[in-house]
Amino acid sequence: MTRPATQYVRGLRPRIRRGWELLEGVGRAPSGSSYYLILGAVLALTAIGLLMVLSASSVEAISEGGERFGLFLKQCIWAGAGLVLMLVFSRLGPRAYRALAWPSLGIAVLLLLLVLVIGEDINGNKNWIRIGSQTFQPSEPTKLALALWFAAVLERKKALIRDWRHALIPALPLGGLPIGLVLLGGDLGTGLVLMMIAGAALFFAGAPLKLFLLTGAVALAGSLLMVVTSPNRGGRVRAWLGLDCDNGADLCLQSQNGLFAMASGGWFGVGIGQSRQKWNWIPEAHNDFIFAIIGEEFGLLGTGVVVALFGILAVATIRVALRYRDPFVRILMGSILVWLIGQAFVNIGMVTGLLPVIGVPLPFISYGGSALTFTLAAVGVLLSFARKTPYAPDASDASDASDQADPGSVAAAGSLVGAGSTSTSGGTGGTGSTATTGRSSTRP
Repeated sequence: MTRPATQYVRGLRPRIRRGWELLEGVGRAPSGSSYYLILGAVLALTAIGLLMVLSASSVEAISEGGERFGLFLKQCIWAGAGLVLMLVFSRLGPRAYRALAWPSLGIAVLLLLLVLVIGEDINGNKNWIRIGSQTFQPSEPTKLALALWFAAVLERKKALIRDWRHALIPALPLGGLPIGLVLLGGDLGTGLVLMMIAGAALFFAGAPLKLFLLTGAVALAGSLLMVVTSPNRGGRVRAWLGLDCDNGADLCLQSQNGLFAMASGGWFGVGIGQSRQKWNWIPEAHNDFIFAIIGEEFGLLGTGVVVALFGILAVATIRVALRYRDPFVRILMGSILVWLIGQAFVNIGMVTGLLPVIGVPLPFISYGGSALTFTLAAVGVLLSFARKTPYAPDASDASDASDQADPGSVAAAGSLVGAGSTSTSGGTGGTGSTATTGRSSTRP
């Protein structure tokens, strides 16, 4: 006899509960496992990126008569700078990040204004500043600056954030300024990523849902306007829809050859360095479409490994965030997580044809020095919280360094989404101390 559906539901509930407890780390002593998962996943993704940049860019350089290791060596230099920044940021704490919030946003706005004055236009986007033989993209550090600023401002709002007017005041005039400057430069893809960071910060702070409906409608209307008024962006959308592809347009060929590269890779790929499509068949094979080259050379197995590494990064970050009751930490970690995972989703969606090509690189893997450097710096922020264990707010012996908070009690106090309502010990509108009062035990 078949079991009734209600019995399956009853059996499923404890499994879901155990899975969620495993994600939170409930009932286990705090350990450095999440720290090493974040660090290991990021280092693996960076190593894969350097390998694939070498594979994809060298043949393009050979066909153009350039130095075949040129782009690879530049990427290695930027990766080294990013690892240094990651190490530095991993040694800072919430107090230092709060102090950096306003200055970092001010510097980011000045750099974006400088781009509009002396910036270099590449493929219709004025988003780069040339310094000698190197180009710098100010919108990349802006992503981290915006996450820091939103976390600092929204934490001070506390329960007032549930009033949509209080949520809108910091978000629109100041938080929206760097987004507007990026859009003025014509970079819709980066602008959408900045919008995701702002939306994630408001969401994790506890902003009302009607605010997201309002701002989402405005963002959608603005994006459609930018697509209609730009032949380049309009052509990309038409290519995504399969229109105007009979004349051999490059935008259509990029998407079609990207899919052909992944299909020809099969289960295990054609072998490292053996891609055919990177021989100038796919424009920007070392940048926006590097995921297609991974699929061709390493097959479904290789692309699955990349997706799994991003999944490990996401799960480990959530586990760390759930240990904290400090709304600043939760908002900041949530914003960075949405930035990295959301941008990866958009890039993979572009390559697989789920989304139109909007020029968003794959974090840690695509070629781009400033992008790699500041994504690694953002990971340093995650590591700084992962290497510390928050204490319980009502610990009886403040001088005993071994009296640590039970991660289960921290996780049970509130979910990541409800960070704004659990920020104080005196209620949602109180001014009590947070769970992290400056006393923490340093992990590894």
